[in-house]
Amino acid sequence: MTVDRRLMEAVETLGYRVTAGDVAGAVGLPLRAAEQGLMALAADVGGTLQVAESGDIAYVFPKNFRSILQAKYWQLRLRAVAQRVWGVVFYLIRISFGIFLIVSIILIFLAIAIILIALSSQGRDGDDRNQGSSWGGGGINFWVFPDFWYFFGDPYSSPRRSQPRSREDGEEMNFFEGVYSFLFGDGNPNADLEERRWQLIGQVIRNNGGAVTAEQIAPYLDLETDLGDDEWYMLPVLTHFHGRPEVTETGQIIYRFPELQTTAQAGKGQRQTLPPILEEHLWRFSRAPSWQIMVAIGLGCVNLIGALMLGYLLGDGAIAQELGGLVAFVASIFWILLGYGIGFLGIPLGRYYWLLWQNQRIRDRNARRYRYANILAHPSPELRAKLRAAQAYAQQRQIREQDVIYRSDQDLVEQELAQSEAIDREWLRRLESE
Repeated sequence: MTVDRRLMEAVETLGYRVTAGDVAGAVGLPLRAAEQGLMALAADVGGTLQVAESGDIAYVFPKNFRSILQAKYWQLRLRAVAQRVWGVVFYLIRISFGIFLIVSIILIFLAIAIILIALSSQGRDGDDRNQGSSWGGGGINFWVFPDFWYFFGDPYSSPRRSQPRSREDGEEMNFFEGVYSFLFGDGNPNADLEERRWQLIGQVIRNNGGAVTAEQIAPYLDLETDLGDDEWYMLPVLTHFHGRPEVTETGQIIYRFPELQTTAQAGKGQRQTLPPILEEHLWRFSRAPSWQIMVAIGLGCVNLIGALMLGYLLGDGAIAQELGGLVAFVASIFWILLGYGIGFLGIPLGRYYWLLWQNQRIRDRNARRYRYANILAHPSPELRAKLRAAQAYAQQRQIREQDVIYRSDQDLVEQELAQSEAIDREWLRRLESE
């Protein structure tokens, strides 16, 4: 059993008494999906169906319907547990890249130190003195280890603690999370774009009484061309919300959505304030603070330089076989260490240029949407007339309690009795008035 998260949130937000049009317009679900989802949810949690004389249906849900669902379906409880487990697993995956970087640097420089010490000892004992002094002399050792600790930095230094917080929730990333963010970023900022798009379009339609023009919808779509007489881009919107085109008396085309003109919400017909366009967010390279990015770059350079130096010292591998132990182990995984070192700097570099290209495309799409919104904000006389024509088709039908002729939570005989009494009273009222 699967219930759309957006549908449940809409039921709670709208006060537990809704129509399919309420839900579709509020969160942007396809109207057919909203109808089927509400029917299934009502059956699962013991909800009530109320049918008005017009044939419109309102769905009434108990306020604890989430608890009823969780108690009824073990799949929902299992999914909640799986989400918590995945959160832990994904966190471990995120920090593993930083841990591997530190381990890689330690292994590389320990192997280099062992090789240099061995070469230095051989130089003092034999004919390789000059070579040993040039490879294992104090100058090289002095260069290797101070730079290593320099890039590591002091974990207790105050500049790190004084950095501003970088996460949106106010919690600062630790260093290992910052490494993952430097490598792969922080996810698509527009992952919910389609959800936001249909939610905004549904709210625009509801704000305008279920009747709109193509120009009112264009700022929320992805159009590659300027607006013209061909309004093909409205077809997906008509399919999504069960709308249909209407030709006005003056020959203009407007779009009406009858099922979004029905609501079960009392006193909620006022217009909602909406953004003028569907604005896509620009990609950010990383949400990690700048000091973490600089340390990650520094450690990445140290790791790559150390791998290249280790490769030079290993040569044909004879020294690794001779020394064995840690050096032999590091030599066996040398290409993994070198590949990681190259990828650690290459992936963010490639991602940087990819983000530049993506952000330019996003800016272009947002600019086009702002042009459409500007056309709507400063309409020509023809567009103004078209908007007035659309308003002539706007309406809102509210399903009131007194309009309900059938309720699924009452016996049918009792309802028929009540209806017959109501009909008798109505006839009597009319006779007396005549």
